[in-house]
Formats: sequence, C-alpha cells, structure tokens
Amino acid sequence: MAKKIKKVLVVNCGSSSLKFQLFDMDGEKMLCKGLVERIGIAGSRLVYTKTGCDKVVREVAMKDHVEAIAQVTAVLCDRDVGVVVSLSEIDAIGHRVVHGAATFAEPARITAAAKKAIAKCSLLAPLHNPANLQGIEACEKAAKGVPNVAVFDTAFHQTMPGCAYTYAIPRKVARKYGIRKYGFHGTSHKYITQAAAAWLKKPLSKVNLVTCHLGNGSSIAAVKNGQCMDTTMGLTPLDGLVMGTRSGTVDPGVIFFLGRQGCTLEQLDKMLNKESGFQGLAGVQGGDSRDVVAKAEKGDIDAIEALEAFGHRAALYIGGYNTLVGGADAIVMAGGIGENAAELREQIVKRLGALGVKLDKKANLKVRFGASGVISTKDSKIPVVVIPTNEELMIARETVAVLKG
Repeated sequence: MAKKIKKVLVVNCGSSSLKFQLFDMDGEKMLCKGLVERIGIAGSRLVYTKTGCDKVVREVAMKDHVEAIAQVTAVLCDRDVGVVVSLSEIDAIGHRVVHGAATFAEPARITAAAKKAIAKCSLLAPLHNPANLQGIEACEKAAKGVPNVAVFDTAFHQTMPGCAYTYAIPRKVARKYGIRKYGFHGTSHKYITQAAAAWLKKPLSKVNLVTCHLGNGSSIAAVKNGQCMDTTMGLTPLDGLVMGTRSGTVDPGVIFFLGRQGCTLEQLDKMLNKESGFQGLAGVQGGDSRDVVAKAEKGDIDAIEALEAFGHRAALYIGGYNTLVGGADAIVMAGGIGENAAELREQIVKRLGALGVKLDKKANLKVRFGASGVISTKDSKIPVVVIPTNEELMIARETVAVLKG
C-alpha cells in the first residue's frame, strides 16, 4: 500500500534567495513559511514564521543553496520553533521550476533524466533553472529518500494551440532553437482557474475565463474549458504587459535600431528587463506600482501616463482573450497588484465598457490584503472577481497528485 502523502515541503529557489512553506495536506494547512535572502552574498539571513507564532530571524552566512537548505531543515526541526521532530516526517518536497519548455507539460517526479532535462531548459531560463536545480539537488542531499517533484511555471500553458504559440519566423530556426511562446506564471493561473470554477459553481471543463496575474511581473491568460488557449508572456517573461521593470511587448525593430546606435546585446537585455516598465516610464527605482501611484497622485505626468499605459495594455489583452474564449464567465485578478492595487484595477476595468463590464468603485476600494471579492457591479455583463493566488499550495497539490499517480 502506497504511503499517504501528508506533509509536503514547497521550495522556490531564486538565484540568491529561497522561499519555502510546509503544508499538512490534511486540510491543506500551512504549518510554517520562510525566506532565505542573500545566498552567496554578505548579510545572508533566514526569516521564518511558524503559523500562529512570532517571526524568527537568523543571520547566518550561507555561501550556496546547499547551506541554505541546511538552515531551512534545521529550523524546521528546531526544538523550540520547529514543526517536525525530524525530516523523516516530511513525505514529499515540491519545487517550483521556471522553465520546462515543451518537454514538461505536467509536473514531474525528479529523476536523473528529469534533472538532465531541466538543465537543458536552462538555455531558455539562465537566471532561474540553474538555481531551481541547485535547490532540488540540495534537498536530495539533505532529506535522503524523500521524493522530490518539479512543478513548472510553463506547464499550464502547454495546451495552447500551435496558432497561439508559433512565432512567424522560419520554422527550421524555431525548431532548431525551441523558439516559441511558452508562457509563465502557470502555477498561479492554474490555481485561480480552479478557484474561479469553484466560485462560479461550474465544472472545470466548462469554465471560460480571462485570468490576470498582476504584480511586479504580470501576465494574462485566455482559459477556455479550463485549459489555457493563449497567454501574454512568450519565449521569456519579457513579453506582454507593462511590468515593474520589464518593457512588455515592443516592436523588435527597436532592438535593431538601438543596436545600430551602439547599444550592446547585454545593454539591451538589461534595459528591457531591468530598466523599463514602470521604472522606465515613471522614473521609480524598482518599478513598485505603489510608488508610481504615489507620484501620480502628486500630479506627475510621467507617472500618470505609466498607469494609463498599464491599463491600456491589459485591457487590450483582456478584450482579445474574451473573444478568444467565446465570452468569459469571469475576469479574474490575482497577484500583488491584482489583489491590492485598487487604482490599477480601475485603470483596467474602466477601459472594458464595450464588453459591458462595469466597476463598483466602493467594492474595488474594499477588496485588498488577501481578501476575495467581486469588484464589478451587479449588472456588469462579465463579473470581475479578485481571488488571491496561492502558488505554494498549488505546488503542494501537484506534488501529491504526481506521487499518487
């Protein structure tokens, strides 16, 4: 008889950070969560919170992800603040992996072959997949015998038809290098799709949605009959919406033009990924939307236009995706902006009047800080609902499903 998967540790490794949560899947209760910052950099520390208890901060030098995982496992088993006596109580470990390319359309149990394939996908996500893989291998060493599962940001979008994911470049070039639209934030889009289906009281296979994951990085997906038909991010997370520091969609000719002015590929990469979006438009370092809103409220023209550009681009995609799914049952918003930024939600919804969508301004101002709620009026032809995402819980669910299957 297969062992019941009860306690699942979820690990999300960045290049110099590591986020984690431990769930008791009986009731899907979060037992604890934490963040390791500045891995391999001076001033590294672990911030940990056991559910219902005060935050614990430990300043510890951690040169790599192996040492970071060692600190995580130590605090999980700590006599005073831990939630397990030993790592043997953990039944599985689920990992966020950014890019699965066309190789992974579903979450996958970690094997030698799977790790090799994840490493190969690093060509498409050089900043993320290597760190994700380091976290996987560190967990394998720290918790020997505990099964590990990879859950891919790109997997939910692998149901897109060829007409949606194909770029109109020579096919032999696209096939040689794997150049196509992959999409990202898939774990979040999948979670809010399932949550919206439950809210609508419709079978997942019959629900049509436009799902919006809006944060420092943002993407929108067209969901028809519970499956992704298109999404705004592409080969990389740079395409689509105006974001915190990413440009979103630009004419590729801009790159050629700037190259002829002397900009190097490295400079262009940095500009479009780290110096554009809200940061580039509004002059706000880091592109935090709250800072853009604050500048706009003081009458700053650049900040006002940045917010309008965000709303314009998002509304453009929502309108198109509503057509693509044959009429959405709901427009769903999640992510840091989607869940909290009433001003930016209004920028989007006020542009959707042609769809019969109407904003309830009072409801919009109230829904924030992790609350769910409808922000459209009762007579809005399409409801606009805020549903807080929970990528970590989705990863835990996916992990259980893979190991049960």
